[in-house]
Amino acid sequence: MNVKQAYNSWAAQYDTNDNKTRDLEARALQTTLAGTSFNSCLEIGCGTGKNTAWLATKATRLLCVDLTEAMLEKAKEKIKAPHVHFVQADIIEEWHFTHEQFDLATFSLVLEHIENLDDIFRKLSTKISNGGYVYIGELHPFKQYAGSKARFETTAGTQVVTCFNHHLSDFIQPALQYGFSITAINEYFDADDRNALPRILTILLQKK
Repeated sequence: MNVKQAYNSWAAQYDTNDNKTRDLEARALQTTLAGTSFNSCLEIGCGTGKNTAWLATKATRLLCVDLTEAMLEKAKEKIKAPHVHFVQADIIEEWHFTHEQFDLATFSLVLEHIENLDDIFRKLSTKISNGGYVYIGELHPFKQYAGSKARFETTAGTQVVTCFNHHLSDFIQPALQYGFSITAINEYFDADDRNALPRILTILLQKK
């Protein structure tokens, strides 16, 4: 199922269904960014606002971008703070949704749906202030190799969202090419069981 169609369908149950990946990534984001100061944040793929509420307590200016109308409506119902703004946009296209720069950009379970990461980092490099950060939280490549993909249940059966396998180098090489350095890489496991496959990969980058 294509990404926009899938998340518009998934929105109604996204916050309530059993989703270990969603929940663990939310914890990973807060852990990764706990010691990072930022005033402005560009949240790419805000979805229903699972991370937006926390980011809004840290930032004085928060721009939240998502591809799907239904997910954005859920987020807007939850978060009505005056310093938080929502916009619908497809990040595969040119980023005309803002002309500002930010101290932080976040990608939460987004880049698995994007085939060409090089182009994303090209556009990202123009939106991050010097010294600013980029957080990436993704389904771990090991999980992807094992066949895991974003999916949800409907009355018509299991719906699998279009995804692309990305290796660690697929994130690191374009990040370095477009002026980012690696600050931290971490892995998160179900029940903190390090003998199992890691579920979430996080990467924290900083613009030079």
